[in-house]
Amino acid sequence: MSQATVLFRFRIDLSDVDRGVYEQLDFRLALHPSESMLYFLTRVLAFSLNAQPDLQFSSAGLADPDGPTVFINEMNGRTKLWIEIGNPSIKKLHKASKAAEKVRVYTYKDAQLIINEGQTEQVHNASQIQIYAFDPKFLERLAKDLPRDVRWSVLHNDRVLTVSTADKSEESEIKRFGFN
Repeated sequence: MSQATVLFRFRIDLSDVDRGVYEQLDFRLALHPSESMLYFLTRVLAFSLNAQPDLQFSSAGLADPDGPTVFINEMNGRTKLWIEIGNPSIKKLHKASKAAEKVRVYTYKDAQLIINEGQTEQVHNASQIQIYAFDPKFLERLAKDLPRDVRWSVLHNDRVLTVSTADKSEESEIKRFGFN
């Protein structure tokens, strides 16, 4: 018997000091049966750290191998921001950087794998692709006993991310990488 999709509600008080963004986010997001909890939480945090008007999750979810996971489209149809999660293929990053003004990758895996692959293949505007890595142990701590109605306070300051609930607070550095 296959696992069912699980719907989560996230209510996040966001204080992104690095960007000067202070917002209350309220959204629902499905955890797909094929999706790991680390991937799921990376999607949530990537969305939070890029919160701005018109930011959205892909309506196709994980079923769209060619489109962005999180994005902003402009009125003219051009993609303003393309966000990938995990370790996307270099081919997908090449496509993303041709299609979008900004490309960001948020990963919980070894970011050096993306960089190494990018050095062996042609990537359009590779130097403009920003790669951010979360410590997987940090995500595992967040995942422990995660309720379906999540209430977080998220503070982002000097590339340090603090996620607090009524019971606990977890902190981790966000490491930034890029292609040379």
